Amino acid sequence: MPTGIVNGDLDGVGVRSRFRDDDYPAYTMGRAAEMLGTTQGFLRAIGEARLITPLRSAGGHRRYSRYQPRIAARARELVDQGTPIEAACRLIVLEDQLEEAQRLNAEYRRAAETANPTAAA
Repeated sequence: MPTGIVNGDLDGVGVRSRFRDDDYPAYTMGRAAEMLGTTQGFLRAIGEARLITPLRSAGGHRRYSRYQPRIAARARELVDQGTPIEAACRLIVLEDQLEEAQRLNAEYRRAAETANPTAAA
């Protein structure tokens, strides 16, 4: 097994990149629930509502990425304000879609301005 730093990696097999990868399944269900101050049942519920889909370990246990607890925290916030869990999950999906559409609009606008600078003036 390689040791030391190889090509900027801690062990030559991707450990450093896993630390930076928001999609790497780093957290167990228990740890994710603990970090969020919620229950494992809540995480199961938002999984059933298809807000997040945790990966599974070789043993079949749910594993959460660094990104998924941030989504779950937003759902918890909405539920704590009285929003039903299914509605909270739908709101988060719609917020994400709106953010992506706004990002694409800005990108297209910049590309159009670069292609035709006189039309932007």
